[in-house]
Amino acid sequence: MLQQRTIEVLRAIVQDYIVSKEPIGSKTLVDRHDFGVSSATIRNDMALLEEEQLIAAPHTSSGRVPTDKGYRLFVDRLSEVKPLSVAEKAAIESLLVGANDLDDVLANTVRTLSKLTNQMAVVQYPTLGKTNVRNVELFSVADTRLLLLLITDSNRYEQHTVDLGQAIDEALIAEIRGKLNTVLTGKPLAQVSDLIKGFEDGFAAERLPIVQRILGGLLETVDANRTEKLIVAGTANLARRESDFVGSITPVLDALEEQVVLLRLISEMQAEQHGVSLRIGRENPFEGLSETSVVVTGYENQGNEIAKLGVIGPTRMDYSTNIAAVRAVAHYLTNILQG
Repeated sequence: MLQQRTIEVLRAIVQDYIVSKEPIGSKTLVDRHDFGVSSATIRNDMALLEEEQLIAAPHTSSGRVPTDKGYRLFVDRLSEVKPLSVAEKAAIESLLVGANDLDDVLANTVRTLSKLTNQMAVVQYPTLGKTNVRNVELFSVADTRLLLLLITDSNRYEQHTVDLGQAIDEALIAEIRGKLNTVLTGKPLAQVSDLIKGFEDGFAAERLPIVQRILGGLLETVDANRTEKLIVAGTANLARRESDFVGSITPVLDALEEQVVLLRLISEMQAEQHGVSLRIGRENPFEGLSETSVVVTGYENQGNEIAKLGVIGPTRMDYSTNIAAVRAVAHYLTNILQG
């Protein structure tokens, strides 16, 4: 078992390497940090860390850099996460407040997170099974056409144009709207199809074609929500850090272009220490991401997690700052969705 001083040496190596990107030697550590011991003692500590595969020498006779295992121990031993500054908190609030609907909110969220961390940021749309219907609206937009608007409790607005094939009967439309909201308000989006079975019962035969067209438009609108989606921002941040990746950054970018890969990755990640989930280097199951670190947490609505957000970057990232930013943005997003 490593002594506390040896752990402190690892912490210093990680922190210095994140800042300088230069391999760290024992003399550098003694000069920069007050360990109260000689350079020889620090060399012994570094030898122990190397033996445990927590640090490695990238070149012969060079200093040492953290390994994936070293970053993991560093993160696991983080006693506290660096708090965001007042300016950073104000920036989050100003960028997220004022958006009109869920699309705007999530677009602002992913841009804000990317700017705060200088990493690539991802935000997942709320999944179908975790979203409830707030209400259904029907508006006349032409003599024979309606706009069907489905609003969820996560402020997601989905619209669909329905051609009724005949002149609009406003009284009938009002009746259908009222009955739909009676049946669906507060119910899970995933249950809409089952909940509207038998909805046509009670309507006169000559009105059934209109009722059926509206129900068909509603089901198409629900189906549009079934496809899980991500919004991504800050891919250029990865390109600017290309030198942090061995060889070429192309495999990383190729993997990140596959939304199915990203969705599967972040969906499987569950919150651990500090309220976030981390995958560091080869902890990522996808080969193209083996030189990246992923920091993810969930955001909520009505007390339940409905989707996730996070950042992706090279393993040489400022973990403390990124954890704080991911948590803070998720907190602001949760507050906005809960109104």
